[in-house]
Amino acid sequence: MPEASNAARRLDSFRRLLSHIHERILPDIGFVLWDGSTVPADLSSDAMAFVIADEGAVAAMIRRPNVDTFLNLWVTSRFDLRNGSFFDLATRRPKTRTRELVKSFDKRLALTTLAKFLLVPRGGPWPLEAVRKARTDGSEAASKTNIHYHYDVSNRFYELFLDPEMVYSCAYFKDWNNDLATAQIDKLDMICRKLRLNKGETLLDVGCGWGALVCHAAQHYGVRAHGVTLAEEQFAYAKEKVARLGLDDKVTVELRDYSRLEGSFDKIASIGMFEHVGLANHATYFKTINRLLKPGGLYLHHSIALRSKSFERFRKGGRRDAAAATAIGRYIFPGGELDHVGLSVANLEMHNFEVHDVEAWREHYMRTTRLWHDRLSANSEAAEHEIGREKTRLWIAYLAVVSIAFAQGTVGIFQTLASNRIRGSSGLPPTRADLYR
Repeated sequence: MPEASNAARRLDSFRRLLSHIHERILPDIGFVLWDGSTVPADLSSDAMAFVIADEGAVAAMIRRPNVDTFLNLWVTSRFDLRNGSFFDLATRRPKTRTRELVKSFDKRLALTTLAKFLLVPRGGPWPLEAVRKARTDGSEAASKTNIHYHYDVSNRFYELFLDPEMVYSCAYFKDWNNDLATAQIDKLDMICRKLRLNKGETLLDVGCGWGALVCHAAQHYGVRAHGVTLAEEQFAYAKEKVARLGLDDKVTVELRDYSRLEGSFDKIASIGMFEHVGLANHATYFKTINRLLKPGGLYLHHSIALRSKSFERFRKGGRRDAAAATAIGRYIFPGGELDHVGLSVANLEMHNFEVHDVEAWREHYMRTTRLWHDRLSANSEAAEHEIGREKTRLWIAYLAVVSIAFAQGTVGIFQTLASNRIRGSSGLPPTRADLYR
């Protein structure tokens, strides 16, 4: 009986705190508590609300108020949203400056309320605690382990939110109303045009995914294309696709680390692969690309990048900037690290490339990841059947957060065209008119 009485007092106190938060900070978001009560008390059933499943979730968040705790509570549905998404949360966040909110906040109420939960058991489960920190030493074994974690979950899972060609990188929208399938075909075509692919040339796709680019380039530009990946399910899918399209004489796909490749190629594309390389391995990466690219050949470098100021803060251990990036690097993209566009350009020049063009695609990826999020949300039941409820909820949250980050300009994405440096004419047209026909 004493414990039941204590629990009732904790609930009542927490309800008062949430009422204060609702009135002063989040007037457009309600709350549903573990006993079924709501804040405000007259919250309608169709109103957006943050749902807290048990008091142990509150206790856990108080003792360890970080991204890892929140994600564990989110993926296990102990924290949830009713009638809304992370996008709705972003649009309904307070417009008032944090300093002003702090002034109006009842700190005594918060401290006395939260203190009541300090000894409450945190409950469970805590599935993400079993995910180990990734190795980023650049070794083939580490790279394969990291790639396997992200990509070898299930081809069927990726089919639930990608386009029919299975392109897992930023789409290119000639019109913001275009559907995902159209935008991804337009992206593949833009890559081929930027590389000025000609019939009979050789193309290397570093991190070829499910084979969309190598097949598109061979079919529509007459090149001989070679793709490499470390993801076994991608490799199997790409091999089947090449055979199905009758491209065996034009396209080869290999399960191999890029650094072990031999030979030379007229053109090289790296589309959304560079993020996996790791900052400590940049020199190896650019030296390898330079070695594989013929003199005067073209290289298209397509990668996500932090703002330079954020990059510097992150490198210096800035907690706010590092938290989300660290969580993504642990739970979604193990081993993944972002540079900034200036560093990419500097690396290219340092490793004997001439940079010809840099194009920002931030808004394109904002749109792409939003469409992926919406498609995966609509197919969440099928996704849960493929990879489980917890991982599905993690991915939906990840895609939302990434789309919001691109919308806010926290991160960007750039396509950088470079050539293997030579003297004299680069052979490129005098204008970019050929790209935007």
